[in-house]
Amino acid sequence: MPLVIVAIGVVLLLLLMIRFKMNGFIALVLVALAVGLMQGMPLVKVISSIKAGVGGTLGSLALIMGFGAMLGKMLADCGGAQRIATTLIDKFGKKNIQWAVVLTGFTVGFALFYEVGFVLMLPLVFTIAAAANIPLLFVGVPMAAALSVTHGFLPPHPGPTAIATIFHADMGKTLLFGTILAIPTVILAGPVYARFLKGIDKPIPEGLYSAKTFTEEEMPGFGVSVWTSLVPVILMAMRAIAEMVLPKGHAFLSVAEFLGDPVMATLIAVLIAMFTFGLNRGRSMDQINDTLTSSIKIIAMMLLIIGGGGAFKQVLVDSGVDKYIAAMMHETNVSPLLMAWSIAAVLRIALGSATVAAITAGGIVAPLIATTGVSPELMVIAVGSGSVIFSHVNDPGFWLFKEYFNLTIGETIKSWSALETIISVCGLVGVLLLNMVV
Repeated sequence: MPLVIVAIGVVLLLLLMIRFKMNGFIALVLVALAVGLMQGMPLVKVISSIKAGVGGTLGSLALIMGFGAMLGKMLADCGGAQRIATTLIDKFGKKNIQWAVVLTGFTVGFALFYEVGFVLMLPLVFTIAAAANIPLLFVGVPMAAALSVTHGFLPPHPGPTAIATIFHADMGKTLLFGTILAIPTVILAGPVYARFLKGIDKPIPEGLYSAKTFTEEEMPGFGVSVWTSLVPVILMAMRAIAEMVLPKGHAFLSVAEFLGDPVMATLIAVLIAMFTFGLNRGRSMDQINDTLTSSIKIIAMMLLIIGGGGAFKQVLVDSGVDKYIAAMMHETNVSPLLMAWSIAAVLRIALGSATVAAITAGGIVAPLIATTGVSPELMVIAVGSGSVIFSHVNDPGFWLFKEYFNLTIGETIKSWSALETIISVCGLVGVLLLNMVV
């Protein structure tokens, strides 16, 4: 019976979001309320559970996402992202232009949300395609693949970060494992798959972007742009490595754990960026504060949706669904990694939103971690992989790709939807293989 109620809740969520176009946050809270009542929870307990779910999910997550948005916005507004892109392209040359785009997208993708990185890199992709006289998708697909993989696999992006919080996964290890799997995934979904799309040769659309092009003097140096944007990654990776190689009580271990905490790592990066991307570039504190303030607008609703997902998750836990699923899993041979991926994939196809699919799936499968002993870090990547599968017409990202690359719906499915599916399947295969050795 509990699973039937969960299924009813998921169907209700689909109806509210797809049929009635309801805001994701409101829909998630209403569904959490409905599921709690159907499970027989007292009214007061349901409300308490919802509040606990929102608060527990957004505790450190709000800080991480807030600081991450600030870092990405400063990187974009100062011309740092453009510097990274143009330098890599100059070094690689036209012959290896795909790899330059992949590396650029991967580097920029660490610091920027998918939509921001996508729009930011479009002018460069258009320019490269025109100058090299190559099909637009030949460089567009590698760019999209790199951004999508970082969005689905790696903290501090919203989905992986929120799932890691739900699963109590180590952020540094998640980043390390995610990077290991991201590299071959990007290669297959990007440069390799793009070679099968050469027949789709569309003209570069006019008037669809107005991103600022910075002059040489306006942009910061390549080195400072790269290392500033990667400060959180470096600090979190340092912590993960220190925890694996240093004994407990070692003096450096406590320092690494402090500096590598996701909140501390992103805060340090923002403080550094305020100087390297701001004061050192002649910007006033008022201008820097305007950038920081505007960055929060990007993530405000996203945070609420994630909080709504946390509420749904907490109601499932408090109503006993988690124990029911855990008991059921003891009687089946299905890998918890495969189950986590499958649930996220079904929700992604039905809902369209990768973040909502990931958070909802995370709440459903969270009990499996304690009862099966599976790596919570690999579970994060399994859910993240499932949450990006087969983007189609109910996903805003589908239309973003279609319109900017001047494609038909069929061509968008063949290119964008297919590359997302390749990423998802590669992620699943990767976590299953990595699970054998971790």
